[in-house]
Amino acid sequence: MTLGAFSMSLSVKDIHASKTFYEHLGFSVFAGDIEKNYLIMKNGNALIGLFQGMFEQNILTFNPGWDENATKLDFFDDVRDIQKHLKGNSIKLEREADENTSGPASIVMFDPDGNTILIDQHV
Repeated sequence: MTLGAFSMSLSVKDIHASKTFYEHLGFSVFAGDIEKNYLIMKNGNALIGLFQGMFEQNILTFNPGWDENATKLDFFDDVRDIQKHLKGNSIKLEREADENTSGPASIVMFDPDGNTILIDQHV
């Protein structure tokens, strides 16, 4: 099972301060809109999402169908197939994708320590 591009989605208090901090670590803005309180920043293959006021805790994010440049992959494991695999292994899902659809969808789960994992397919 391939989960796609990985990023860490951070819940930040001050997006401007966080942007400056991560720029000093070598990250640059890759996508997003600071006026809408979210940015995606990139350093090589590393991706960090900065989100102010959108969620309470940090989230591990995977994007099936994309590489780390948000380029669509020709072949990938669809989020609904990933969901079936997880459910078949007794992983409890907090939010499920509609298995009767295709294209963009997402699922959410928590790891054993309560960390949120988002599998968010955009294609």
